[in-house]
Amino acid sequence: MQRPLAASLLTSWTARTARTATNAAAAATTTVAGVVTTVAVLLGLAACSAPPAQDTSAPTAPTGVTAAAGSASTVHVMWSAATDDRAVTGYAVYRQGRKVKDLPADTLMTDVTGLAPAAPQTFTVRARDAAGNLSPDSATVSATTLAATAEDRTPPTRPTALRVAPAGPDGATLAWRPARDDTRVTAYDVYQGDARVHTVPGTETTARLTGLRPGTAYSFTVRARDAAENSSPDSGPADLTTAPAPGAPPNTAPTAVTAKATKGAVTLTWTPPRTGAPVEEHQLYLNGRFATTIVWGAQPPPGPVTYTLTVPTAPGTRYTLTLRARLPDGTWGDFSAPRTVVTP
Repeated sequence: MQRPLAASLLTSWTARTARTATNAAAAATTTVAGVVTTVAVLLGLAACSAPPAQDTSAPTAPTGVTAAAGSASTVHVMWSAATDDRAVTGYAVYRQGRKVKDLPADTLMTDVTGLAPAAPQTFTVRARDAAGNLSPDSATVSATTLAATAEDRTPPTRPTALRVAPAGPDGATLAWRPARDDTRVTAYDVYQGDARVHTVPGTETTARLTGLRPGTAYSFTVRARDAAENSSPDSGPADLTTAPAPGAPPNTAPTAVTAKATKGAVTLTWTPPRTGAPVEEHQLYLNGRFATTIVWGAQPPPGPVTYTLTVPTAPGTRYTLTLRARLPDGTWGDFSAPRTVVTP
């Protein structure tokens, strides 16, 4: 029996509507699932990129703090490095409880200046890390500035007979004969190259250095200082090459380096490193910067060699010079111990 047309159309429309609703419901379910999945992935990424735990651990207090009066207005403060679970980033020096210096982590000494003559002073040091955590105060040390004296422009004589010996894998001990002064020597400053690295009171003629790098050539000099801050000429240099690290190759620096300044020139003499082949080329550095390449036009001499460098003629100019040789494999060897001269 044939259905009426209206009934057939109604039945067809109902079936299509049901299918559309079913498909829409399925699409909605898929969309919701996709949103849930996306949210879960984002939450997982957020968990993976969570910031590191906050650093709340303070460094240890600096140890070995010393203070010595250098003049009527200065005190020299030194200390040993602190430690931290991550890294020490600097030090603060306090005088009478008030901060007077902020210093980077690689600086373990400073001069506190502008002090009153013949006045007692107290000092402490604190370490800090990258998070701003401060260590406890170091032990308190005391020093009294020297009494003011009449104007003094006469520097001490130079210390003599400087010698150096290794002291453990990263240390050195220096000793010298005392300088003389028309008043008195108040301090001795130890220099590595042209940088001051240590100071001891004027009553001492020895110093111990630490923190030296393995397989490195060092050159040390000492200057005497009086209460008016006059400094003597440099002592003669004393060289030390530290032992190489385990498994490292031997040092390849030029040795027996000497330097003499004349008007407008500096003349160097040195012995090239032993490399198993002639050393045909050297680089010369002046005050830490490359100055020139030294190449011999013929077969280089096997023993000591000499080179003269032209420099500006201004009298009283300080120059620090170092050398390194090109090795047979084409690489550059270790730097020599530095030599410092003053133009006449």
